[in-house]
Amino acid sequence: MTTCVVVRKGAEVAIAADALVTFGDTRLSRAYERNQKVFPVGESFVALAGTTAHFPVMRALLTGMGDECRLLTRDDVFRTFLKVHEKLKTEYFINTKEDEDDPYESSQIVCLIANPGGIFGVYSYREVFAFDRFWGIGSGRNYALGAMHAVYDRPGIGAGEIARIGVDAGVEFDKSSAGPIDVHTVRLQAQPAPAPVPDGSNGENGADGGAATNNDGAA
Repeated sequence: MTTCVVVRKGAEVAIAADALVTFGDTRLSRAYERNQKVFPVGESFVALAGTTAHFPVMRALLTGMGDECRLLTRDDVFRTFLKVHEKLKTEYFINTKEDEDDPYESSQIVCLIANPGGIFGVYSYREVFAFDRFWGIGSGRNYALGAMHAVYDRPGIGAGEIARIGVDAGVEFDKSSAGPIDVHTVRLQAQPAPAPVPDGSNGENGADGGAATNNDGAA
């Protein structure tokens, strides 16, 4: 398995991963092959957890989508991974079944994304999450989450260093994670200024008097 993390802090996001590949009880370390669990896709970086078969498939699929691969917002990631799922079935022959009571076909993919739009997680039924602070995937994720939680609010420590600390905890305690650690950082794009509150409004409701909504449109 693995330890992969994403972090968002200030004007910076980071993504990091360990470098160990395992085949059952056999370990294939960086000393024997240049294993890279984080790869670039346009202005994004993507990290994968799971079977090693995913890596060449997803690298070829996402980079080959060109302008169709849009990953800067939660909705864009969702729409892109709908297309990814179709290609996984028709071009790469993915097994879409996990359990008998699956609510949807599974893409069998768990990944993290970091780019100027933020940090995101994608799970096997195309569930997409946009994280505000940090997250982790893989067998070492619980160690990484605890370590990042412990240091996140310290002043003077940036997203890249927090990500490295998280993966380092996975390397230290998870038997299926090992160094070296790959860390990539990206500057966040400038966020638009909030719209001014119309005259006569107390700012608690929208201009039409309805309930305020978040950026994803959920009340």
